[in-house]
Amino acid sequence: MDLDALRYAPTHEWAKLDGDIVTVGITQFAVEQLTEPTFLDLPKVGKVLKLGEEAGVIESVKSTSGVNAPVAGEVVEVNTKLIDDPATKRKADLSLVNNDPFGEGWMFKVKVAPGTTLDSLLSKADYEKQIAGH
Repeated sequence: MDLDALRYAPTHEWAKLDGDIVTVGITQFAVEQLTEPTFLDLPKVGKVLKLGEEAGVIESVKSTSGVNAPVAGEVVEVNTKLIDDPATKRKADLSLVNNDPFGEGWMFKVKVAPGTTLDSLLSKADYEKQIAGH
């Protein structure tokens, strides 16, 4: 994935716009701060998110953090590989978040209003400046 093409929220989520769908995940910096994720709660498909709203929660051996919506819109898909499925007894594979946060570790997709841009989010260079202060 072209990380320069992504936009970043100050709260460490990344967003990729493709038509009217925005894919959301957390950044490598966030993964490093959390260390090893142990549980992830994602929004339900159909939930309408407001900009900046807590959409989910990620827990790790170190802490619990919110996953915020970097855009407003309706959740149209969640990464089912990251959550337990009691029906099939499939366990969540949170190693995807650790090992590939910008690829297979994406979290959810949001359908946004036509004409929506990600201009209000940080560029990669601006995000890197922000995290350099940590």
